[in-house]
Amino acid sequence: MKIIEVAKMTPSLLEQLIVVWEKSVKATHLFLSESEVEEIKKYIPQALNGIAHLIIVESKSECPVAFMGIAEQKLEMLFIAPEERGKGLGRKLIQYGIEHYSVNELAVNEQNPLAKGFYEHMGFHVYKRTDHDEQGNPYPLLYMKLK
Repeated sequence: MKIIEVAKMTPSLLEQLIVVWEKSVKATHLFLSESEVEEIKKYIPQALNGIAHLIIVESKSECPVAFMGIAEQKLEMLFIAPEERGKGLGRKLIQYGIEHYSVNELAVNEQNPLAKGFYEHMGFHVYKRTDHDEQGNPYPLLYMKLK
């Protein structure tokens, strides 16, 4: 496994990252219906193309298995293929983000307790809660900062 900073998004890489995103969301965002996942999926290419720093983890076969996006010092997204969870990739990505981009803030769905617990384990703590996500949907967000 190796960590790579994406310099230029290709159509092939975008497709692969959308697959990782979708598999990850279906495994962790159990509060979303199938139609909600499909609706959100429409915006993923724009989100991925618009992120300031996109960092991926490639498997030995050079396929992306995890990725994160960073803007300024904020973790904007972190997704790991379900078959790769529990192998330390999230920890490695967060540490990379902290070391290279001074990541110190993120938002996580309150309805994703495993992610919240992971971020707490990595040293983040909740400082704010909203009843809706940034698109106005009824998914409470927890805003977390690094201690």
